[in-house]
Amino acid sequence: MAELQVQIVTPAGIVYNHRASRVIVRSTDGELGILPGHTPIIVPLTINGVRIERISTNAEDLIAVNGGIMEMRDNVCSIIADSAERARDIDVERAFAAKHRAEEQLRKADSVHNQKQQKRAEISLRKAINRISVSKHNQ
Repeated sequence: MAELQVQIVTPAGIVYNHRASRVIVRSTDGELGILPGHTPIIVPLTINGVRIERISTNAEDLIAVNGGIMEMRDNVCSIIADSAERARDIDVERAFAAKHRAEEQLRKADSVHNQKQQKRAEISLRKAINRISVSKHNQ
């Protein structure tokens, strides 16, 4: 049976390293499914969950990835991200607090028409929502 080696790495170190039968990521051009034997590819990723079908447990793992790049070559799927968290490691209370902070920052930026602050708040909000969404996978 053909398989992939999936590695997710952040500046803090390796977040994920397992064998898989399939990986689904969201690139800037849309969702992309990766199977063993996929042609070599490098794509930028958006803030979203990465779905991985593990071979050893026959279950799906979900990882919150906040952008980055994915390279697929020789049945090795490598994701390099600024930050990434497995569903089981997400502090949901902290994620909800970050969501509320980002919403408040967004309201303030809108009221003073500050586009830079607005963009930063929108990104923070997307990251928090991504973490909350991925954490639900573990429930």
